[in-house]
Order: sequence, then C-alpha cells, then structure tokens
Amino acid sequence: MSEANTTPSAASPAPKRPLSLGVIFLTLVIDLIGFSIIFPLGPDLVTYYLRIDGQSGLLGWLLSESEALARAMGQNHAFAAVLFGGFLASFYSILQFVFSPFWGSLSDRLGRRGVLLVTVAGTALGYVMWVVSGSFWLFLLSRIVSGAFSGNLSVVTAAVADVTTRQERSRAMGIVGAAFGLGLVTGPVLGAVSVQWNLLLAHPSLERYGINPYSVPALASLLLCLINLAWVRRSFRETLPLSARSGARETRLRNPIKAILHLPNSDVKRANEVAFIYALAFVAMESSITFLTAKRFGYTAAQNGIMLGFLGVCSIVTQGFIVRMLLKKADEIRVLAGGLVSTFGGLLAVGLGPRPWHIYVGLAFIAMGSGLVNPSTTGLISLYTSQEEQGRILGIFRSLGSLARAVTPMIAGAVFFMFGEKSVFVGAAVLTVAALGLTTRLARPHR
Repeated sequence: MSEANTTPSAASPAPKRPLSLGVIFLTLVIDLIGFSIIFPLGPDLVTYYLRIDGQSGLLGWLLSESEALARAMGQNHAFAAVLFGGFLASFYSILQFVFSPFWGSLSDRLGRRGVLLVTVAGTALGYVMWVVSGSFWLFLLSRIVSGAFSGNLSVVTAAVADVTTRQERSRAMGIVGAAFGLGLVTGPVLGAVSVQWNLLLAHPSLERYGINPYSVPALASLLLCLINLAWVRRSFRETLPLSARSGARETRLRNPIKAILHLPNSDVKRANEVAFIYALAFVAMESSITFLTAKRFGYTAAQNGIMLGFLGVCSIVTQGFIVRMLLKKADEIRVLAGGLVSTFGGLLAVGLGPRPWHIYVGLAFIAMGSGLVNPSTTGLISLYTSQEEQGRILGIFRSLGSLARAVTPMIAGAVFFMFGEKSVFVGAAVLTVAALGLTTRLARPHR
C-alpha cells in the first residue's frame, strides 16, 4: 500500500473532538445559578405583588381563592400567603412538567445543540420580562415564558448519554448531580446578595418602565443566561449524529401523563416510578425543613441559609466524587438501594431529632442518599433506553421531577400546618420505603 493511501491529505479537516463533560458541566452550572437566584426571594416577591396588585385583577382573585381555601382548612390569612407562594412555585413546575418531554423529543429529531440554543434564548426572554415586571401579570407572564422554555436540563442530560459509553453512563450522570448541587447552592446566595440593590432608590423614574425592587436579581439571571447562550454557541458541539435521529418519534406535544403511563419498557417505567416517589419525599423535606427549624429551634433566615448551604455542599461532594467511586465497584441498583436506605434514616433523624445537631446529621444522610439515588436512576433510565429516544425518555424523567415539585410543596405545607412537622418527615420516609420495594424489581441493565 502506498504512502498516499495511508497518510491523510493535508487539506483534510481534522476531526472534531467529542464534546467534553466539562463543557456540559459548565453549561448546567451557569443555567442552574440563573434559575435558582429567585429561590430566596419568594416570600418577599409575594409580599411585594400582594401590596401593589393584591386588591384587584388576577392577583386579587388568586388571593381571595387562597384565603377561601385557608378558611376551609381552619387556617388564617398568613396560611393563605403560604398557599399563594406555593401556587407560584407549582405553576412554574407544571410548565416544566408539560414541556420537558417536548424539548427532549425535539432534540432527538433535530439534535441537542440547536434545541439547547432555542431553550436558553427563550429563558433569556423570560428574564427580560422579569426585569421590567412592575405588575403581577407581567411577572406571571415571565414565569410562563421561562417555564415553557425550561427544557435545558433534559436536553443536556441526553447529551451526557450521547458522549458516554454504557459502562460509564451512570458515573457521568453524577456530573449532572454535582452541577445541580453547585448551581443550587450558588444561585440563592447570589439572589440574596443582588436583591440588596434597589435601582428605584437611586433612579425613581425607572418605575415607569417596570423596574422594581427585584430587577437587579432578574438582571443577574439575564446576564448569566446570555453568558450561557454565548458559551453554548462557542463550545457546545453537536452530540447526536444524523444517523441516530431517523428513528426518533414525532415531537407533537402529547399529554405528559399519558406518555408516562404508556412507556413500553417496563424497566424504564419502573425506574421512573422510583425516581418520582423519591422526588416526592425529597421535595417534601426540602419545602418543609426551614419551617421545621424555625418552629423547633427558632432558626433565623441566616441560620437556615447556613443549613441549606451545608446540604448543598454535602450533595456536591456525594454526586461529584463519592457516587463515581461507588459505581466503579457496584451496579446502579445496589447504589440506588443504598441511597434510599440512607435517605430513610436521614428523614427520620430530621423529623424526630430533638437537637439541632440531629438536623445536620440527618441532612448529611439525606444528601448522601440523594447523591446516590439521582445519578443511579438517571443512569438506569438512560441504559434501558435506545440511543434514538434518549431525549424523549429523559425528558419524561425530568418532567416527573417537575410534577413532584408542582404538587408536593402545597401538600407538604398543608400537612405541616394541620398535623405537625413530624408527620411530613415520617411520611416522606415511608415513601422511600415504597421506592425501595420497587427497586428490588428492577432488572440489571445490559452493558
């Protein structure tokens, strides 16, 4: 064979390097920081819009309905505000529930990069509306737009599946979990800091343009979103080859509940059920923990912030390091079962512990459990799924997580106020036992 046949031509383009997990990690972190900036602002946002729009229009109607429900439950006006705050959080999550499968399925047909650019740009538009949301209806519209375009996570998770082998799939999903932990720790801190600047104090005339006391956190989210858009355009190369797109299903927006109930693969369906039940338990804990510490130990907002930061750091360590080492020695189902047992013990320690240190010990076990459960379930669902449907099935998986976030905070809040804090955490622990029972019926995935 001649040298001409064995040596590449100098004019031939060099093959593109595959997308690295580092690029995916940074994409997720930037997105999640911007997304979670609003978390610590919830009660203040509710108070602000109730004050300026709470007597009439859409907000007045929503508040009156919340108060009627509170009275029917034997609670007072303050509980109505809690219900209303829960409605705002649930509303965004419901939109995520509806649209995540759509964006995931669309990325199966058109590729990950283009869909990711569209969702990031749409999220930026929602943040622009938040910047100028001087009225409640415009703030609600901004949440609608942001929620409708919130397909980033399902698309990026599918990209992780595209660039990893089956043997390393679940360990790589730990990168997604670590990005979650880092983003959800950093974002609330940035939100709490940025809200200290009120543009109206220096420039009152800006109020006519919709600028409000929360425009600076909105601007911070917008800036991060634009940085992410530029980062994706520059560094996020396509991960789904054309040959893998032909078998993807159509992308019209179906009923998400029907899509979940009619998953053809029983193991995919069961793994999604495990993940959903676990999400119910975790979100119940997450939405109630600050109320518990305030009631039981008189914790201030600063003390609760330190406590949640501790939970986030533990999650980062678990999902970024510990789970990756464990999955080298044990399969996903054993790691998943261990995570459920750890969470069960942590929930009981938090719910029943009479001392503050019990809370921290319990949260450490919960963080460990979450760090083991989330990459394991994501990895199992990906391994059970063909390459052509990674986006759609992982979109359904993320959609179920959003459904848990939509329904759980209000239910957990009602249980907390009506039956006491222990009932929430004991109930969540029972849910983890149910998830563990389903886990024993999962098949080990083919390698």
